[in-house]
Amino acid sequence: MIQTGHSQRLMVLYTGGTIGMQATENGLAPASGFEAHMRAFLAQAPERALPEWQFREVLPLMDSANMTPTYWLTLSAAIVEAAEQGYTGVLVLHGTDTLAYTAAAMSFHLLGLDIPVVLTGSMLPAGVPDSDAWENLDGALQTLAGGAPEGVHVYFHGELLHAARCSKIRSFGRHPFKTLARQRLAQPRQAVPAELKAGQARQVAQVAVLPLFPGISAQHVSALVGTGVQGLVLECYGSGTGPSDNNAFLTSLSEASAKGVVLLAVTQCHEGGVELDVYEAGSRLHACGVVSGGGMTREAAVAKLQVLIGSGLAPEQVNHWLQQDLCGELGE
Repeated sequence: MIQTGHSQRLMVLYTGGTIGMQATENGLAPASGFEAHMRAFLAQAPERALPEWQFREVLPLMDSANMTPTYWLTLSAAIVEAAEQGYTGVLVLHGTDTLAYTAAAMSFHLLGLDIPVVLTGSMLPAGVPDSDAWENLDGALQTLAGGAPEGVHVYFHGELLHAARCSKIRSFGRHPFKTLARQRLAQPRQAVPAELKAGQARQVAQVAVLPLFPGISAQHVSALVGTGVQGLVLECYGSGTGPSDNNAFLTSLSEASAKGVVLLAVTQCHEGGVELDVYEAGSRLHACGVVSGGGMTREAAVAKLQVLIGSGLAPEQVNHWLQQDLCGELGE
């Protein structure tokens, strides 16, 4: 029996992805009709203690390589609608290529939502030999039924991962995702303002990512700024350093900041985080208007900028909330 207080009425949102793909002449492609396959699988073990669940396709079904921030708005609205209809948990079936991005995005789009949301998928389609589809789907359902904590999570191969701190680290096998070990300075979590809570109207922001590399120039920054970006994630070296002896590069950052472009620094490293003032090469970035992303992953940085800018906040407000921990995204 499912205990009182656990997720007893679940909504399953199917976005496409490998888990339900079918073979075509051009390779695997998203396909409708996965609900029937799911019900047939679950019917094989009628003794399984699962709560009531409903299935909904979130259209258009897609290969997650085609995921967009516009689709995030559609998906988050579907999750909020499910909560308003009395569903006590939501399972999202999603492709793995951009699952970490969507998981981070839902973490910010659904701030304050008091039900658990779990994303899962598979590396191989359901029904093919050695597929991980059914074990992930069944495990995610059991996790929701057994009382997953509020908030957004990623479930894969027996692990419940932090949705705003995990990344896809390998392109094969049953363990493609990992919660990255990110560090941050301890700070109290502030109350989330109303405009950032779930269900608020948002626009799609223009956000880009620029990895730093030896030889990066002012032209690279200016070219991105020239496209109309509102937020730019700088993937810096180590604890948040960049070419501090390249005055043209630093000037391009200062000019971008002066135009209202939000500049956010995250580390290229898998572990650790950004502390801009440790090295002169970081403090000079800070002086140009670059804000520290602490222990944020690339996925979390992109998603957080999307929500903050898309909520209509002014650049100074965005800079403030980027440095506040909203859902554990800044690190451990």
